[in-house]
Amino acid sequence: MVDADTRDRLFKLRELINYHRHLYHVEDREEISEQALDSLKKELADIETRYPMLVTEDSPSQRVAGKVADGFSKVTHKVSQWSFGDAFSAEDMYEFDVRVKRMLKQAGSTTVPTYSTELKIDGLKVILEYKAGILVQAATRGDGKVGEDVTSNVRTIESVPLKLTKPVDIIVEGEIYISKVQFDKINKIQKKSEQPEYANPRNLAAGTLRQLDPAVVAKRKLSVFIYDIAQGGDAQTQIAELEELNTLGFKVNRGYAHFDKMDDVLAYWQKWQKKKDDEDYWIDGVVVKVNEVELQEVLGYTGKAPRFAIALKFPAEQVTTVVEDIVLQVGRTGVLTPVAHLRPVLVAGSVVSRATLHNEDEIRRLGIRVGDTVILQKSGDIIPDIIEVLTDLRPKDSRLYKWPTKVTACGGGGCIERIEGQAAWRCVSKDSFYQLVRKIEYFTSKKCFDIDGCGPKVVEQLVKADLVQSFDDIFTLQKGDLLELEGFAELSAVNLLKAIVDAQEVTLARLLTSLSIPQVGEETAIDLAHSFSTLQELQAASTEDLEQIDGIGEVVAESIVNYFADTQNKEMLKRLLTHISIFKSQTIKSQQSDTLLQGKSVVVTGTLERMSREGAKQLIRDNGGKVASSVSSKTSMVLAGANAGSKLDKARDLGVKVVNEQEFVKMLGNE
Repeated sequence: MVDADTRDRLFKLRELINYHRHLYHVEDREEISEQALDSLKKELADIETRYPMLVTEDSPSQRVAGKVADGFSKVTHKVSQWSFGDAFSAEDMYEFDVRVKRMLKQAGSTTVPTYSTELKIDGLKVILEYKAGILVQAATRGDGKVGEDVTSNVRTIESVPLKLTKPVDIIVEGEIYISKVQFDKINKIQKKSEQPEYANPRNLAAGTLRQLDPAVVAKRKLSVFIYDIAQGGDAQTQIAELEELNTLGFKVNRGYAHFDKMDDVLAYWQKWQKKKDDEDYWIDGVVVKVNEVELQEVLGYTGKAPRFAIALKFPAEQVTTVVEDIVLQVGRTGVLTPVAHLRPVLVAGSVVSRATLHNEDEIRRLGIRVGDTVILQKSGDIIPDIIEVLTDLRPKDSRLYKWPTKVTACGGGGCIERIEGQAAWRCVSKDSFYQLVRKIEYFTSKKCFDIDGCGPKVVEQLVKADLVQSFDDIFTLQKGDLLELEGFAELSAVNLLKAIVDAQEVTLARLLTSLSIPQVGEETAIDLAHSFSTLQELQAASTEDLEQIDGIGEVVAESIVNYFADTQNKEMLKRLLTHISIFKSQTIKSQQSDTLLQGKSVVVTGTLERMSREGAKQLIRDNGGKVASSVSSKTSMVLAGANAGSKLDKARDLGVKVVNEQEFVKMLGNE
């Protein structure tokens, strides 16, 4: 016999546990700690153990109550399950809009459709059935008509209510997914136990849902967003359906919106392309639906998909293409970079026909051949990477790439050498045409002297015509020189000469960056400019002086000393300084302090929305921090924008602090 107090305590515990479960797993907030909630669950379990006659299917204790299954039984869906058609561009969506309106007009409808937009979560579909508000069945999509009964496993998912707020009969559809945080945790466990890491969160979620032991599923901590009422609702619009689902206690993604025009739908799509990486789940596009249910019914379905809805995918960040050739590119310091010439392909919103292969060792690691089909990835970096060769598609006539012994573009007989202790090769001669062109290009680029109108094509013309053979020659150009070149008219010549005059004042850091000193990039140049007040002081510095600067070691110090000791470099700088003046840079400080990031190493990766990457780097420097190009255990923080890629992954693996753009700006007090 159960006394009244115990029964009352049990009912109150269930109600309170369900309340806090909903807060934590559906609304993403909490009023008590997870440990406190676990304590309440333990008390409930203790009562139900003593009084098993009180256990009901909707009790919170029954989320992991199933036994290990022998397999999954088949479920015939009461409502047919469809897949969405795909769209990949604005043009596709305008065609969809025209098609919808044409079909409605042909059906005699005079109502102008509006559109709902929802985030397309990268997970797997689940169909939930409730009787009188109690979960009775959960099934996978299967072939659209028959799925698998995964009720025991779905009951373990905390964001799935076992009991709704109203006693309704209803069938709903949603997307099961695994969060980024949980995905990373599982992979760390895999790595620690020397097991293969999971590469795909969707496949991990699908594999987890098909585990025969519900206890294993519970440990994986899957989640779900519910997005549609398949049967039992009476909402007149898709937006109203989402609001009704929320009222019933389901977890609904709050990123949905409602628009009258297709232009606004596309603006929403473009906004989420930039924002998607800020969420703790993977988003691979936007689902667009005719909002009015009455019009949805008029439009109906094709044999495969609803005519009233479409999935607008984000630009692919991984695609396949074919390697048509591998060529060596000579850089400004003579380093040779192998570049794959690709069959042009659209990736991350732009057509790509080149990919760097980095060095000889990378070619060997990939085992890449001309003619191979490869997987191309574009993340935060401008230049895409080849990450895998699909050897199953290798043609019989494919050929190995043989690293050459000589490279004509190097000049001086074309001799090349491998840099000691590195994977890179370089030209032995330091004065080839291609190296000179690259050096002048870099000298005139935005991060150096920023001479507008002096791009790669113009630089190549100037060098070919022997008008520019050294940095200082840029500042001796006359209008008559330029008018002799193809493509130059009076106005373009005057504009370039004005840009050259405007560039004659430069900071020491920019000057040092522009000189193409081996081992000295933008960040090292900034460190040098902070440590030496004049170029003359730096020229007089010894290797010991330079090694006192944080981040400059023996190799970099020797390279700097050797550069300034070279007679040709001395003469060139003497001539250059007759044309330019060096001034101290005035940086903009944060509102709080210039030492907020003092001594901290920060990596910037991905696409930022509110500022450029260069602007972010300058803010880091202004606040005492040091900008690093790669993530290591010594990295203090990573500022990650959209499409952050491998640097973000490495930061998570190493436990390095990661902040988004909003958090970064707030940290510096610049909001």
